[in-house]
Amino acid sequence: MKITGKELRKKWLDFYKSKGHADIGAVSLIGDGTTGVMFNVAGMQPLMPYLLGKPHPAGKRLCNVQGCVRTVDIDSVGDASHFTFFEMMGNWSLGDYFKKEKTAWTFEILTDVFGLDKDKLCTTVFEGNASAPRDDETAELLVSLGIRREHVFYLPKEDNWWELEGTVGTPCGPDNEWFYPLDEGKANPVFPDDYIEIGNDVYMQYQKLEEGYAPLAHKNVDTGFGFDRMLLFLNGLHDAYKTDLFTAVIAEIERASGKKYDDGGEARRAMRIIADHTRTTVMLIGDSTGVLPSNTGAGYILRRIMRRAIRYCRQLEISSEVLLSVAKIYIEEVYGEAYPLLKEKEAFILEEIAKEAERFETTLATGMKEFEKCVTALARKNEFMAKSDPAYVPETVIGGKAAFRLYDTYGFPLELTEELAAEKGLTVDSAGFSEAFKEHQEKSRVLAKGEAKGGLESHSEMAVKYHTATHLLNAALKVVLSPECNQRGSNITDERMRFDFNFDRAMTPEEIKAVEDLVNEKIREDLPVVYREMSLEEARKEHFVGVFDSKYGEVVKTYSIGDFSKEMCGGPHVERTGVLGHFKIQKEQSSSAGVRRIKAILE
Repeated sequence: MKITGKELRKKWLDFYKSKGHADIGAVSLIGDGTTGVMFNVAGMQPLMPYLLGKPHPAGKRLCNVQGCVRTVDIDSVGDASHFTFFEMMGNWSLGDYFKKEKTAWTFEILTDVFGLDKDKLCTTVFEGNASAPRDDETAELLVSLGIRREHVFYLPKEDNWWELEGTVGTPCGPDNEWFYPLDEGKANPVFPDDYIEIGNDVYMQYQKLEEGYAPLAHKNVDTGFGFDRMLLFLNGLHDAYKTDLFTAVIAEIERASGKKYDDGGEARRAMRIIADHTRTTVMLIGDSTGVLPSNTGAGYILRRIMRRAIRYCRQLEISSEVLLSVAKIYIEEVYGEAYPLLKEKEAFILEEIAKEAERFETTLATGMKEFEKCVTALARKNEFMAKSDPAYVPETVIGGKAAFRLYDTYGFPLELTEELAAEKGLTVDSAGFSEAFKEHQEKSRVLAKGEAKGGLESHSEMAVKYHTATHLLNAALKVVLSPECNQRGSNITDERMRFDFNFDRAMTPEEIKAVEDLVNEKIREDLPVVYREMSLEEARKEHFVGVFDSKYGEVVKTYSIGDFSKEMCGGPHVERTGVLGHFKIQKEQSSSAGVRRIKAILE
């Protein structure tokens, strides 16, 4: 049967609502921390407390279509079936019905609603082991429904047991997986070679312990059918990017690039990556948690995905502006109805995509040249050594220090350098990268003489960037608010900066934006940060700012940032402002009488 994404979503929800289930809608893509994973990677994950016995406000029968993010196999994205964002169609029984009802309903929706041939359905069940018995109950129920007995297969734990790896205390149990021949017209298909998995029903009878399992007080059912995969399957396709979730997006990338998806090759792979990564970007920025690109946590994953998409735009020789038109298609045509928050946040989503693209584009071209220099230098060395030694084995590893320079100066995540290297048959010395990173941190500590200068809690790469940013902020406040504004204290971590300054009222939104814009202007100018030692008297004559006079001796350290900022300071600092990223004020508030406090981040 031919079916659109919107039709499939409706059929699934309508069917289970007709069986007394409440549609609970999709929740945040970000995990709540209870299962030890950053993103929700399964539809049941947000329901963990209720599967363990907590009453759900919507009742004991639930259904939804839940968005998920998974990046462990990001390198596989670009083929016909892998995604970083995908959806799971789910329904649950929280201590209500169990195997008899669930097997019947899955059989009904597959045969009566989706029109699959019951004689071609195959299914697998748990064969049992020392920890849990063979699942004969499910097998017999399936046969009673009309599944051919020879189409019911018993498989071991690695195939038919579901649990969240690496967790303790979570529900788990045997599962019943459903399969159907990918080519329905093929005579006598062979299981499993000619079959595709279309979904599974998990019978949560146990709770996972440190060792082994214990019976659950309330038995649950967790059903998961992949939305993207089912849409592919029901339309008789072999390429998931041919469904209506992607057709308009692929057409837009074709228009921008002048290349055809069906021509295949690297162009098709690039189009798939751009399409997938932009979809994930839209969903993460548009999520209720409002994930933004950054250097930590979920923000780091988002930044990596966005920058990967931008790099493949360059491979297609198109501007990263195509990400904006693609994002609009996802918001306005594909997902806006199912995820209404996307439409509410559309302007914000597009603005953040544009900002991150601008940040990365400014360094990508130069960084790519630097990467090519590394490759060329390695090739020349191999060529030279081979001439002098016929037994010489060519080197295929880009050095850790070179990789760290790409990270430190050009904003290349290590993973990006590894990807670029792999495309040329090379690898990266990741251990050497870590050593170079630690060495850089140690130099910063030595420079600071082991003291927490300027409010730094550490001297990591990010803390040094934040410390330099306080100089730009201090100078910008003097321009926007008053020359009398001066720093009254600061606190810096790897995640944010806190800056106190004297001022007798709250800043207006216009003033906050003006300060942000001025700081970011100086970052874009990539100004040099110049260090000099001089006498205290000379520093004052040259109008260097020194807030805490009692801390300075007769010889002081000074840092000037172009003609914009001149401060006496112990350091450490970056060499140029261009590496700081994008400055964003998150909050401006009172600290004490006559003193205001700004909390800001570098994105």
